[in-house]
Amino acid sequence: MDQEVHQFLLEHLQGIMTNNIASYHETTAEDLTLYEWWVTPHRLDGLPFHEFMMNSNAERGAVFGAEETGKTRFDLSNLLIQRYGDTAIASYTLLISTALGTGVQVAAHNESRVMVKIDGAWKVVHVHKSPAYSAPHVG
Repeated sequence: MDQEVHQFLLEHLQGIMTNNIASYHETTAEDLTLYEWWVTPHRLDGLPFHEFMMNSNAERGAVFGAEETGKTRFDLSNLLIQRYGDTAIASYTLLISTALGTGVQVAAHNESRVMVKIDGAWKVVHVHKSPAYSAPHVG
């Protein structure tokens, strides 16, 4: 596994999970494109969408993507990093575990993140998320 890209990816995701806007800007390209299946079926462009979500989550003491507050961790299941020079693709199932009064709840979805090294620094330029449940045609 490419340790440089892996470490960058973990730092990028940790910044998002802790609503760290400065870290988000440092690790994400301004012309970011993404697909988030639970938000809209259309492509989202740029940083303002997530800035609003991260600021709102920070105000209510929640981590990014969690419906309820509680101690949270994330894991990358089946992580694969493919690197081609100054471009890398990471694909994995993101597991977000949240400790609540009723017990630990785990949310999961599949992600691909495309990263490019720009002026010597890695930046996420594209994200694609899809649900981690059985397809309708699988019975």
